[in-house]
Parts: sequence; C-alpha cells; structure tokens
Amino acid sequence: MSKDPLVVFTPSGKRGHFPVGTPVLTAARQLGVDLDSVCGGRGICSKCQITPSYGEFSKHGVTVADTALSEWNAVEQRYDDKRGLKPGRRLGCQATIQSDVVIDVPPESQVHKQVVRKAASARVIEMDPATRLFFIEVEEPDMHSPTGDFERVKRALADQWDITGVTADLPILTKLQPVLRKGNWQITVALYRDHASDQSKIINLWPGLYEDGIYGLAIDLGSTTVAAHLTNLVTGEVVESSGLMNPQIRFGEDLMSRVSYAMMNKNGDQEMTRAVRDAINTLAVDIAQSAELSPHQILEIVFVCNPVMHHLLVGVDPVELGQAPFALATSDAMHLSARDLDLTDLLATTQCYILPCIAGHVGADAAAVALSEEPDKSDDLVLIVDVGTNAELLLGNKTRVLACSSPTGPAFEGAQISSGQRAAPGAIERIEIDPTTKEPRFRVIGCDLWSDEDGFDAATASTGITGICGSGIIEAVAELRIAGLMDENGLIGSPEATGTPRSVAEGRTYSYVIHDASAQGGPKITVTQGDIRAIQLAKSALYAGARLLMDEMDIDAVDRVVLAGAFGAHISAKHALVLGMIPDVTLDKVQSAGNAAGTGARIALCNVAARTRIEQTVRNITKVETAIEPKFQDHFVAANAIPHKTAPFAHLRSIVELPQVSFNTGGGDDGARRRRRRG
Repeated sequence: MSKDPLVVFTPSGKRGHFPVGTPVLTAARQLGVDLDSVCGGRGICSKCQITPSYGEFSKHGVTVADTALSEWNAVEQRYDDKRGLKPGRRLGCQATIQSDVVIDVPPESQVHKQVVRKAASARVIEMDPATRLFFIEVEEPDMHSPTGDFERVKRALADQWDITGVTADLPILTKLQPVLRKGNWQITVALYRDHASDQSKIINLWPGLYEDGIYGLAIDLGSTTVAAHLTNLVTGEVVESSGLMNPQIRFGEDLMSRVSYAMMNKNGDQEMTRAVRDAINTLAVDIAQSAELSPHQILEIVFVCNPVMHHLLVGVDPVELGQAPFALATSDAMHLSARDLDLTDLLATTQCYILPCIAGHVGADAAAVALSEEPDKSDDLVLIVDVGTNAELLLGNKTRVLACSSPTGPAFEGAQISSGQRAAPGAIERIEIDPTTKEPRFRVIGCDLWSDEDGFDAATASTGITGICGSGIIEAVAELRIAGLMDENGLIGSPEATGTPRSVAEGRTYSYVIHDASAQGGPKITVTQGDIRAIQLAKSALYAGARLLMDEMDIDAVDRVVLAGAFGAHISAKHALVLGMIPDVTLDKVQSAGNAAGTGARIALCNVAARTRIEQTVRNITKVETAIEPKFQDHFVAANAIPHKTAPFAHLRSIVELPQVSFNTGGGDDGARRRRRRG
C-alpha cells in the first residue's frame, strides 16, 4: 500500500496517492480531474482555484490536518491583493500536497461546465401567488390628524383593496417615508399573504406605479445539485433556470457522510450550512443577472429538499437524523425571511417558504413530488420514484399513499464509477451494444450524433470524450446484460467467453472497454466489475424500497411507474427494467415526470392554496422506515441479480431476450479463464 498522501477530489470522486510536494494542479491532471489552468502554473490566470477541506472524513477514510497543503505563498498573496480570492480558496498550481487531503474543485474552476439536468417541466398552474402588487393613494399627513405614515398606508389598503391587518418589518418602515414622498403619496406595495395565519405584510414598496415585475425562486436543494427556476409571480412564466453543484459534496457525497462529518468535526454542521447558503446566494444573484433583473426583484423563494439538506439549510445540526428514530427538529412547513438564511444579496424581507417534510428520511422534496404528481388523486396504483443520491418513493392511489426513502448512493449520478463524471459536455450519456458483434455505439452530452455516424469526431472535437455520466453507466450495465457480456450476477466474461477483445482482464476480473483514446493521450473509458457492483447496490436499494411499500399495500404488482427527476428524464424504461431498478410493468406504463420536485416547488410558489393542500396531504401519508424493516435486507439481496433473482419480470422478458449466460472464475490467479454455460 502506498505511503504517499491520499488526495480525494470532489465532486468527481477521483482519488490517488502522490508524493509530498506534488502541486494540486499536477495531481488533478494525472487523475483526469476537470481543473482549469491556462497560465502554465504561474499563478496568473487564477483558473485553478480549489478549496481544501479539513477534518475527519469517514466516507473517504481520511483525517485532513490543517497542514495538509503547503503554506500560503507569495504568488497567492500577490493574486489575492490584486484580484481577491474567496475565503478558504487556494491556487492549485501553488498549493502542494503535504498529507492526506480532500479538495473541492468549484464550478468556476472546471473546464467543462457541469449540466444540472433539472429543467423546468411544462405545467399549467393556476396563478394565486402569496405575493401580489397593490397600487394605493395615501392621504398626506395632517397636523390636525396625527397618525403615522404606516397607519395611513394600512388605511389606504383597507379602503381601496379591502385588505386589513397588514404588518411590516423594520427594513420596510425605514424606507417608507422617502418612498411615499418620492411617489407624491402614490405607491405600489408588495404584499405577502401567510396562508397559515391569513395575515399580510408589506415586503417591498416603490414610488408611483411599479411595472418592472416581481419574481420568485423555486429551488430544489438536492444532495448533489441545486436547481433554481426564476418565475414571474404575475404570469407564472419561468424566465430563467439555472443550477450548480451542491458545495457540500466536499464534506461527503451522500447524506450519511455529511451527518458523520457533522458528528466528527466541531462546528461541522455550521461549515456545511455556510457553504450551501453561500451557494444559494450566488445562484440567486447569477440567475437574476442572466435574466437582466435586479436580485431585489426576487421577493419570494420556495425551497424543497431532503431532511438533511433541510436541517443544514436552516442551521439545525442534522446529527439526530443519523440515528434511530431519525427525529426531525420540525416536520412542519417553515416561513422565514432571506435575512434568516443569510441571503445577504437579496432584499432583507424576501420571504422564504419550505415545504413540510414527510418523515426523518423523506423530506420536503418528496412532498413536492406528491404535490406535483398527486398520487392521492390517482384511480390506479402508481409508484413514483424520485432518484438521486437518496431515492424517495411514493406508492398509492385515492385510498392510501405510502412513502419511504432508500439509500441509493451517488452511483446513479456517475460518482464512485471508474470513468464516471457528472453530466457535462463530452460525457457519454447513451450507449448501445450490438449483441452479435459486441461493439458499442454511444452519444455524448453536447452532440446529437452517435459515435458511428459521420461527423461525430468533428462534432466532439471541442469537448472530447471525457467519461461516462449517470445515465450512461446505467444504460451501459443494462446493455452488457442484453448483449450477453455480463451474467445475471453482474460478472463480465473473459474475451474467450464473450467473443470480444473489448473484454479485458483487470486483476481477477474483467472490464468492458467502451472507448479507448489512450494512444492519443485521451481517456480509456471502461465499465469495471467495481462499477457494476456500485450500480447493483444502488438499484437493489431502490427496488427493495419499492418492494417494502408493495408489501405494506399487500400487493405483488403496481399499475404504473412514474420516474421523476433527472433520472426519469434521461433513462429509458427498457434499461430501467433490464437492471431491475423498478417493479416489472409494461413499457407503456413507465412514464417520466421530469423534475417533479422542482415542479412541486413552482406550484407552491405560484399558488398559495397549494401550500395548504400539501401540508394537509403530508399528514395523511403513511411513512415506512426502510432502515428498521427486517424485510429490507431480504429484498435487497434478491434484487442484486440483474434484473432479479426470484421475480419473474414477465413483462420485460416479453420484449427483451436476456441471454442465459454464467461466468465463473476459474483457472489461475489472473482470472483469465472463465467458462460460459448456455441455458
């Protein structure tokens, strides 16, 4: 085992051992990490900025000391003096490795901008927002009738709009008098109505008739990505969508790793809270600038997130969510201001609404999916699967709705995969393997051509073929099974057994080569036995969660399956069934809901009555806790086979013939001999 320091890069998950004194930029390049640099390592361009993380990282098996990188040097100081570096940032070309370290590569330092695949889904939403504009004419002050300006504003709202009981926070009161006088006693006020109390308060005001528009943000705060939809609060139009990687990835890719980080590092929870709030603040400003708006025109934000993200967003230590009984600090919906969340670049009185959580591991994002897809109004029995680092499942109809979460991990996102990467231009996202020739063809993000089509090389020259993302690895594993290159246990056969030189030995196992550009200095993209195991574990957890809900319903089949999230939008139903990720149904009964959590957030943003509705719905959902269900392990083990050890998957087998092959290790230590049995 190497005694050189271990370096772990996030969000890519790539790692390696390097001698003491190796520049971070050099280590990144050797591992194929997407870290930019154009100045030749002279500390001039600043494109190689990185953020080291310190503390104990049980997920990565390292403890990072504050001396893990070399000391701040004169080149970094010179750049900081001239242009400024964000707190905690280092230059990758200047900082050298001294001991084990976890290093985050922020989005702006990545050559290939990551694609956050959570676009807004088209949906007709009845507009009844919590925030509305009202134009009023206010009586001028009179020495003979000594009432305050705010009191006369309230009287105008009551007389002209029949709105009573209006309040205002201090930031509004401090600007009220100059606005009234500038508008010559005519002003426009933005009123926010709290559906729980049915009270209204002024959250912004302008002199005269304000016509520039008001906007809200619907934010889906996921473990891996943060997606935001900037929405016109008058028309409901999504004027801009954007996203970024959740910077908390550097503290752990999955939820329990972040809980562990909070447990093992003093103020670790506060560190993660600051990181995600800074990211949201940046996202809000950037999305407003992209739409050519002022951030101050964003008057409302609706958040949906899983329970751990929920607690870290609001500043609650998530430690209780890491151990039974997985108690939430609160499961109710929350009403906060931007000031409460340190969103300093927004107006202090911008209102924030967080949907209710369903249970300790089933969060506000699942509630948003329920709001969007309405299983409680379905005539047939529908299974809704929202897959991310933590999968959340809903099963039900008009009679009853159940919910659970399942720890799928980050493999579906392309993490923990040998050639894996986040979705970005150049990443393989689709793949087919010819069952006869065993040759692959694939498509990459940013190009509509398949790899065997004329013009593909030219079309991908600028991005290259850089790796394989989540949708690509899922299809690759399924295609290996369809082509007879892999047996039901997930074992890849030898070249002799499979009949293709693309099956190459790696120690005692085999890998399948999808693309090899190593002769030209490019990457060699393979599917390894370890990759398949990671996908097996993830899909088994997902299927076992669905099976537990079906047990609770006392059923053996569902009527239809809805795939939500980026997964649902980019994975074919056939490949999902071949893997055994979801219960067997006919292909026409597998539907995609797109970003259902984001859609639910937009519904709650645009329709205040929807907030009341989902708060009531959540109370009626039955929660099933997978972590303490004895049957979960049994279902998990049976689901390790592809598609399944015992479930017949009759619908799948009617459309896809899965070869009956078996590859068993035999012969010498190199594992080069395999035998193939046909059935």
